[in-house]
Amino acid sequence: MSLRFVLDPDLTPELRDRIVSLWTDVSNAGGAVGFVPPVTPDDVRTLADPTFAAVTDGPDRLLLGYADDRLVAALVLTDNRFHLKTHWCVLKRVMVHPDTQGKGHGLALMREAERIGRELGLTALHVTLRDGLGLDRFYRRLGYREIGRLPGALRVAPGDDRDEVLMWLDLTPAGGVGAPD
Repeated sequence: MSLRFVLDPDLTPELRDRIVSLWTDVSNAGGAVGFVPPVTPDDVRTLADPTFAAVTDGPDRLLLGYADDRLVAALVLTDNRFHLKTHWCVLKRVMVHPDTQGKGHGLALMREAERIGRELGLTALHVTLRDGLGLDRFYRRLGYREIGRLPGALRVAPGDDRDEVLMWLDLTPAGGVGAPD
């Protein structure tokens, strides 16, 4: 089943609740989207509310993916908030509902983000991930390359510090201007 994408939806209270529910389910299934399980919707709202404000008030963009009418995927195209970095953005809160994984929804979501990035005239997309979950393999298959690590930057539990891995997708033709060395 292919996904239907919506960029910059009207963030009604009902849609906010649906996104928080998705985010909670992804987090509790072990997804690396800002939390370590177990979390409640109230926990997620502490990060969701400022995220929603940055979308409704600008400059961030929200991309949602629907299977029929069910919200199953989401990500935020985050502005760098610095005038020398307007040519690329960071993808945050990349998530696919756990009971729909393995159906190509993550691939479709990331390809749509890439399409939107090109349409917006961006030269690159950047994503960070929590090491130890195999997420780097997924992003590499999409053409992202590791450009750095912050060792032990993410403390997921006492005595369990993980590297934050920085990955980059060059959107310029043939890795032209704007590609990191």
